[in-house]
Amino acid sequence: MPLLVFKGKSNKYLFSNGCGRATLHGPAECLILNHLRKAIAKKRLAGIKNTFPGLNSLALCLVFGQKVLQPMLAELYYPPSLEPADLDAHLEDGWFRMGQAIFTTSFLKFKDIIYSAIWLRINLRSFSESSTQKKLRKLNSGFNVIIREAFIDETKEDLFARYQSHVAFDTAPNLQQLLFGYGDNDIYETLEICIYDDSKLIACGFFDLGEKTSAGISCFYDPEYKKHSLGKYLMFLKMEFSKRQGLQYFYLGYFAPGYPLFDYKLGLSKDNLEFMDQATERWLPIEQFSYDAIPLDIMKQKLHELQMALSQESVNSAFQYYEFFDADLINTLNGLRLFDFPVFLFCFGISTANPIVVYDHRDARYHLLTYHCIYETMFEQKDLSRFNTHLLQTSKVLFSTASVQTMIKVITTALRKNRTGEFYIFELVMKGIA
Repeated sequence: MPLLVFKGKSNKYLFSNGCGRATLHGPAECLILNHLRKAIAKKRLAGIKNTFPGLNSLALCLVFGQKVLQPMLAELYYPPSLEPADLDAHLEDGWFRMGQAIFTTSFLKFKDIIYSAIWLRINLRSFSESSTQKKLRKLNSGFNVIIREAFIDETKEDLFARYQSHVAFDTAPNLQQLLFGYGDNDIYETLEICIYDDSKLIACGFFDLGEKTSAGISCFYDPEYKKHSLGKYLMFLKMEFSKRQGLQYFYLGYFAPGYPLFDYKLGLSKDNLEFMDQATERWLPIEQFSYDAIPLDIMKQKLHELQMALSQESVNSAFQYYEFFDADLINTLNGLRLFDFPVFLFCFGISTANPIVVYDHRDARYHLLTYHCIYETMFEQKDLSRFNTHLLQTSKVLFSTASVQTMIKVITTALRKNRTGEFYIFELVMKGIA
């Protein structure tokens, strides 16, 4: 049986499988899981087997004794320090900076609408100046550009405040919160690019350096200079600088299909633009991205398919949007490993005492699971398709399958009527079902 031991003084996990030992840095389960997934994939750790055959590496479940570690769809981590190579690894895995933390998410919500988050990067090895870049350079040739170690002062805060007042989306309240958040230390190597019109600061952009990569954090500019496209110009300047430093990739954060605010990223060096495919954990050329394979749309389609099939078996179900799918990104809730699927299906009556069904786009499987209600909110569920009355935490996965018919068989077998006509769930026995 694999053994995982945490050494508090050294802030390290020691993993033993009877064939050797590997040291894993950082107390967050997400980092342990990522380390182990990569180690298994590279055959560095022998004797570990996927306990759920058929799941791909991203949906891998590792069991240590009775504990199951599953990758989260939304997770936040406050590392005490972050080496440049570690930043590279996190960026490659679809993580990004948030203040002095680092986070990942597969879904976003803007104005009560849920979207998929698709992570993007530029391959700097093939990056070269485009015609758009040449036009921007000519347009802004009268301005002075300075690249240096980032710092916050009153001038930048004032510029950021003016920028905030002219944009239609929410930003951090100030630069201090943007770069440092709730963290007490500075774990990132951050540079800034400042653009001046004579002595007047008119634009500024922050970006972080890793060992072989960089990541654009923020760009803001004076609204009076909007016609100069300074935000896009700053992005190109960051990429140019990173390429000159011999870096391989520049990470752009995410875009959200159907939400046009981030679509400008798709026009930045499109020939060198890549996106992360969550199902395969591979970075692919952006021309291979399909709007027919958006993760949230796949989840909804598969759950509706199950719902229609259940109705043919005279089983009532209720499709639900879950309002708190990203609650684990809240500082005070971080680390609770909360339920983080944006949509799910009630199949045993609309009750928080009964199991639910989700569809995971990463392993292409339905999962029947139980959960805990760890907090009851003050909200009233006015829209019956939006679940907002309880904060949920996944308890146990009862059953998983890629087949609609198999899941229907499990659900219909699990349903029994008592004398009052209400449904209850018996202990699922899978022999003879799947």
